[in-house]
Amino acid sequence: MIDTPGWVRDAVFYQIFPDRFAASERVAKPGPLESWDAPPTIDGFKGGDLLGVAERLPYLAELGITALYLTPIFASASNHRYHTYDYLRVDPLLGGDPALRELLDAAHARGMRVILDGVFNHTGRGFWPFHHVLETGAASPYVDWFHFDRRALEAGRRPLAYPDTGRTIQASDAPGGAGALEDGRFGRSFGELGYQAWWDLPALPKLNTDNPAVREYLFGVAEHWIRFGIDGWRLDVPGEIDDPPFWRTFRDRVRAANPEAYIVGELWEESQDWLRGDRFDAVMHYPLAQAILGFAAGSHLDRETVARHHEYGRRVRTLDGPGFASELGRILGLYDPAVVDVQLNLLGSHDTPRFRTLCSGDLDAVRLAILLQATLPGAPCVYYGDEIGLEGGNDPDCRRAFPWDERRWEGGLRAFTAAAFALRHAEPALRAGPVAIVDARGDAVAFAREREGRRFVVAINAGESPMTLELPSGTVDPLPRSTVRLLSELDGWTVELVALPDGGSRLRLPGRAGAVLGPPPAAA
Repeated sequence: MIDTPGWVRDAVFYQIFPDRFAASERVAKPGPLESWDAPPTIDGFKGGDLLGVAERLPYLAELGITALYLTPIFASASNHRYHTYDYLRVDPLLGGDPALRELLDAAHARGMRVILDGVFNHTGRGFWPFHHVLETGAASPYVDWFHFDRRALEAGRRPLAYPDTGRTIQASDAPGGAGALEDGRFGRSFGELGYQAWWDLPALPKLNTDNPAVREYLFGVAEHWIRFGIDGWRLDVPGEIDDPPFWRTFRDRVRAANPEAYIVGELWEESQDWLRGDRFDAVMHYPLAQAILGFAAGSHLDRETVARHHEYGRRVRTLDGPGFASELGRILGLYDPAVVDVQLNLLGSHDTPRFRTLCSGDLDAVRLAILLQATLPGAPCVYYGDEIGLEGGNDPDCRRAFPWDERRWEGGLRAFTAAAFALRHAEPALRAGPVAIVDARGDAVAFAREREGRRFVVAINAGESPMTLELPSGTVDPLPRSTVRLLSELDGWTVELVALPDGGSRLRLPGRAGAVLGPPPAAA
């Protein structure tokens, strides 16, 4: 049975990279930091922390945010903290466990939920069981927690955790290259380092999740933080643990601790097998993000930046109105409606170039994408700073520090984003229920959403020239009761809606514009 948490359907998420969002003066830093406004580097720390997030909750509430997704916060020797060395301790640079306690209490007092990033496929080199093997070799009782070359250990050769090549061993692009065992499970790292490292990166030893002790440890970590008060988990590269019983047990243990916990996986492709009710509630909806990008960007798509991305380069293509309508219908039809309604609908993340950059800086494309995000089923997720027009290329440039000087913001974009989410919060029809394509031609599309007798039409023209769409009889309420509920005041989008003798309507949209048509607010 598919049982997804109802609160997610109504949520608007905000993804925060804690080191880069906001720094509090209440969190002492142990030494010098990289300048907040300097371009980000691979290893540099900016000094953002969890109390900084807590202090900025009023800003997020004004934007319409009701849930936070934090990238990893546990103790780690990397600014992104995907190199965990202590799963049961919040990184002291972020304020430690007390800072998470304050953030959770402040967020929950506002009705906001908080989910954390769980990195359970691999650890950092500083993780104590791995360090134990580095110190004691084959005699360590933790030797089976990872994939070590046992013959090398028993011969007295210690793992080469810090090779002279530094960050990588300049090996294959993925596990399974030269030096792999016959079954292809291990990459060059196994032969050259003495252990399997995720994607052959020495800093990321891969856990042996077939080991019952490892499984129990990870399940205990998941339960611990749920009991601490978090509202769910975003799971990093779960496809690398291609073990359905592992994830079924993970779900059972988490849901036993909190029946409303949200479990969302980082899977970049279609994921029907993962979303049948026994593992995850949802995935990060990259297929939808890619379709929106290909449509909303239109001729402004930055093809060079797209081509340099490891996933987008293979998947993103430009879409006209009919193409987007077809892809939208296909994507939404892949899953049970209860799953569709809680998918994490992002436009970008810490693993992609900024959406605005992918659109060559075009703000109209960003607004059109936000309008789609706010009116399609699934929970919108804003990557921190996208609402003010932050730009950035591939990692690490997409992880710039948030500029708190409002003079550097695209204020009109932030206002538009807040208006779009306010409309979504006000109208249940925009949060759940089917999507019906009304018309699609040229570079434009219109779709309808209806619930409890309230019907809305969302129309988008991603082309440069005006476009006319035909709305059949019954699509919108008879004029003049039908009203345009959301337009961009920044660029003065205007639409023409003309009643036809057959009861239908003709909608004319200017280029690079969108609108939501529907009844006046229920309270009016």
